[in-house]
Amino acid sequence: MSEAGEAAARNRGAGESEAEGAVTIVTQTRVLPGREAEFSLWQKETGAVVAGFPGFIEQQINPPAPPAQVDWVILQRFASTKQATAWLNSAERLARVAGIQPALSGSDDVHLVRDGAAGVLPSPVSAVISTRVKPGREAAYRAWEQRIAAAQSRAPGFQGYRFEPPIPGVQEDWLSILRFDTEEHLQGWFASPERLALLKEADAFTEEFHARVVRTGFEQWFPSPAGAMGSAPPAWKQNMLVVLMLYPVVFLFGLVIGGPVLLGWAQMPFAAALFIGNVASVLILSKLVPWVSRRFSWWLRPGETRAWVHPAGAALVVALYGAMIALFLWL
Repeated sequence: MSEAGEAAARNRGAGESEAEGAVTIVTQTRVLPGREAEFSLWQKETGAVVAGFPGFIEQQINPPAPPAQVDWVILQRFASTKQATAWLNSAERLARVAGIQPALSGSDDVHLVRDGAAGVLPSPVSAVISTRVKPGREAAYRAWEQRIAAAQSRAPGFQGYRFEPPIPGVQEDWLSILRFDTEEHLQGWFASPERLALLKEADAFTEEFHARVVRTGFEQWFPSPAGAMGSAPPAWKQNMLVVLMLYPVVFLFGLVIGGPVLLGWAQMPFAAALFIGNVASVLILSKLVPWVSRRFSWWLRPGETRAWVHPAGAALVVALYGAMIALFLWL
């Protein structure tokens, strides 16, 4: 791992309070071309190892989604900073990292983010920005950070912001997380003259600066048309189409299988039948949502010159909601 990653692995000491709350380890890794399958298997095995560590809560893996996100982004959530750093500094993790190092390219980012505030991943699209500040220039950097935070809050599509100062002995960089509703809006802010001018001012008190984009959500269910470039559809449109497919699947599964078969014939407890229904719904949606997204591609990605399509498509989806409710009331 990189020097930044190893810095994040240093323990804060035995006296740390457990009352700080949950934290998330955000790891961003770039894998060499042709080594993706090897890394995927390695990450799956690593997930089984970290699951046995005290304080582990959950793990989320976001594979690359070129051209916007070229890194693997792994989120590992722990009950406390002490337990998270115990994993980062463990012999098990260090041994596994050494084994996969030949498949990695460039430097990794490993950061700890305290949970429970705005700006924490995941979101429709986020950027994790890591900055190394020159010694003695921290006050200047804080004043500059306040100015750029005010500027980005006025950017179109801005949804939230999180700023994390260094944690002595755990994280040496200053960390910022920006949240936007679409990748288009995020890239628009990144390329804006106001931001570029502010970044130029920061050269006087920063040693190192880099940003990486993280995409999450239902994007795997909304594939881009062949040869298409650009951002994923807005999150609100994705959510509307997911509900459009989720409602009939859940209703019909309960009507045909959940009630008469699982609860009736099999005499299953409601909790077990509900779990089976949820699993079945997700599996069915993984087929239905890509299918319906292709039929609604005219609405999901209409282009800037067809603004009228946005409300028209939303009205059509709402009308389909109403038609299904009326049909199911009749049944």
